[in-house]
Amino acid sequence: MTINSRDKGAKAEREYRNLLRTIGCTDARRGCQHSGGPDSPDVECGIPGTHVEVKRTERLRIYEAMRQAVRDSGLGEVPYVAHRRNHGIWLVTMRHRDLMRMARCIAAIEDKPIYPIGEGDG
Repeated sequence: MTINSRDKGAKAEREYRNLLRTIGCTDARRGCQHSGGPDSPDVECGIPGTHVEVKRTERLRIYEAMRQAVRDSGLGEVPYVAHRRNHGIWLVTMRHRDLMRMARCIAAIEDKPIYPIGEGDG
């Protein structure tokens, strides 16, 4: 990995950390980048119960990035990839089977219950 590529990755991780802070993840910070795995997510304490891989590239190989997120996630964590192109918006990619688990993780931030579709007060 070149220095420019590493710097671009670090900048993307800081951008995504800041984005998480705007939605209430006030403890979000860049993780330790040493070996991959549950102890070294790209952003720590973002959305509790999740593991994020942050990518900023024009040509993302999303299945490869998702495999990395799954491989590096800890037991019970929801793996996902946050990514954007230059001058693009942030997107999030995850496995469909993890969608409701992610919703519950996000609800924990907002301290609001998540109801199955058709239930609840609204």
